[in-house]
Amino acid sequence: MAKRDFYEVLGVERGASEAELKKAYRRLAMKYHPDRNPDDESAIEKFKEANEAYEVLTDAQKRAAYDQYGHAGVDPNMGGGAGGAGFGGGNFSDIFGDVFGDIFGGGGGGRGGRSSVQRGSDLRYTLELDLEEAVRGTTVTIRVPTLAECGTCDGSGAKKGTTPVTCTTCGGHGQVRMQQGFFSVQQTCPRCHGTGKMITDPCNTCHGHGRVEEQKTLSVKVPAGVDTGDRIRLAGEGEAGVHGGPAGDLYVVVSVREHKIFQRDGKNLFCEVPISFADAALGGELEVPTLDGRVKLKIPDGAQTGKLFRLRGKGVTPVRGGSAGDLLCKVVVETPVNLTKRQRELIQELRETLQEEGSNQSPRAESWFDGVKNFFEDMKF
Repeated sequence: MAKRDFYEVLGVERGASEAELKKAYRRLAMKYHPDRNPDDESAIEKFKEANEAYEVLTDAQKRAAYDQYGHAGVDPNMGGGAGGAGFGGGNFSDIFGDVFGDIFGGGGGGRGGRSSVQRGSDLRYTLELDLEEAVRGTTVTIRVPTLAECGTCDGSGAKKGTTPVTCTTCGGHGQVRMQQGFFSVQQTCPRCHGTGKMITDPCNTCHGHGRVEEQKTLSVKVPAGVDTGDRIRLAGEGEAGVHGGPAGDLYVVVSVREHKIFQRDGKNLFCEVPISFADAALGGELEVPTLDGRVKLKIPDGAQTGKLFRLRGKGVTPVRGGSAGDLLCKVVVETPVNLTKRQRELIQELRETLQEEGSNQSPRAESWFDGVKNFFEDMKF
């Protein structure tokens, strides 16, 4: 039976790259693998065919011979000098492991282990600030627990005067191969954890880790206008890298404490201003606090609870620039308590006069009672 064209078998163009060949072969291998198609002779033959095509086309010499002479250039039975490529060939496990290495944990065992040099982890530190500090900016000193490079072994993990040696389990490749039926599964070496090196005489200070725990003291400049959730990045102030790798970064996350007077919403501030019954009725002038000091607030007569007064520019200047926000003062009328006999008499007289005058002095109350009256009238049948 005549063999099909290898490019046709894999479903690629003649100029296909190695990556395209690998992608096409992986698709076919997963589809027709004998473990997934037991007792299906047709699938097994297609799997063998794809395997042969992939082996030839990913070998530069074999591919050149095939492109020039066709199957005769790679089939020893037909006089070709490039060597056979049948399903039972000795390189099958290498091909299969090469294609599926990324699925089962790494590249081929002969390509060397992963680098032992690794970047250190980033760290997070929550910095609590008062509202005044967040608005005006400040400089604070913090202490951060971290992993620093071991000074005894300079981060190598090996005892001074010694060096790490080639791993005897993986031979320095960082990967070990396990054969499971048709699959050749590659896994990270359990002894050297993929570095290809092992420490036979560990450092007495860091016990072979190359890093030690310590407290780092840092000065952090907090810009004006920060708010809860804002982050300040300190490059290179995270954990030390492994075996000479670069250090990670430290992210200082701002958390603004609750204030006794002000609440913040973006660049605006809010506060409640309690006023007496007399000031609400007659009007007056009050001193209210701001982050820049006290200012006078004029209260008109007849002020009601919930009325907002805006003090422009007395809020917060955003950390990313722009105009300052406003301070919004909410009036809360406070009912007097612990009245004297004389005060009660005066308020009683006031109530009687208000009732005599009608709704002009209490428009909201009059409107509310009218609504209640209409409500009950509508319920009558």
